[in-house]
Amino acid sequence: MPSEWDPAGRVVAITGGARGLGLATARALHRAGMRVAIGDLDGDLARAAAAQLGDGAAGMQMDVTRRDSFAAFLDEAEGRLGELDVLVNNAGIMVLGRFVDEDDATTQRMLDINVRGVLLGMKLALPRMIARDSGHIVNMASQAGTFGTPGGVTYAATKHAVVGATEAVRRELRLEGSRVRLSYLLPYIADTELGRGTTTDARSFRMLRPEEVAAGVLAALRDGTVDVWLPRHSKVINKLATAAPRPVMEAVAKALRADRVLFASDAEARRAYDERATRSPS
Repeated sequence: MPSEWDPAGRVVAITGGARGLGLATARALHRAGMRVAIGDLDGDLARAAAAQLGDGAAGMQMDVTRRDSFAAFLDEAEGRLGELDVLVNNAGIMVLGRFVDEDDATTQRMLDINVRGVLLGMKLALPRMIARDSGHIVNMASQAGTFGTPGGVTYAATKHAVVGATEAVRRELRLEGSRVRLSYLLPYIADTELGRGTTTDARSFRMLRPEEVAAGVLAALRDGTVDVWLPRHSKVINKLATAAPRPVMEAVAKALRADRVLFASDAEARRAYDERATRSPS
């Protein structure tokens, strides 16, 4: 891939693309001239989203936790739109609460979608890209994946895994001389259903608009940035805090109220989302 990457005419597949950050990303990439395959557990919603985008978009039902379903999604995307240039592993869920109160089924569901889904997506997309020595995978992580996040322990663990896996796979490809690119996004809380009910009064931060995160995906594709922090100044804050001794780091988190963003979430405001997110497909 050239460093100045042109999105026009390229094919992208987006998981969890029928709502939230996935839908905002689908819209942004379609506007940039890409052909967009929207995959979602809710197939009807995926097809409706694609219909709204118009020509060059296709919506399909898929389950990121099942290899056959994920592979069929990528096959159909290529059959309808052309060879896959980009995979955005966006599908993910976030269920909040005290770790000791979290039931095992919820823990497993987050691990299955947020970690296994991302690993499976890379396993299925990379051989297609490596064969052409061209392509880009963007994995949706979170700033929760860079430090311990009270109130979202399992979610933070899954996003740590996404960061680590992306870095490791990228380095494998570099050792092999491959030009396939990998990136991951590290957004703060975004104004979507997933972010509903979280505490938004952390100092120096505000809730992101979905369009800002989508713009971050497009920027990663265009310039090849590996770690995309949103907002951009959060990278500096994180690097300074994590380089400091632990008492200082924890004092900074407390001063910024960053340690309460997930811990003080409103369970009632999140109830409908949590029930949908943790419901296993029949």
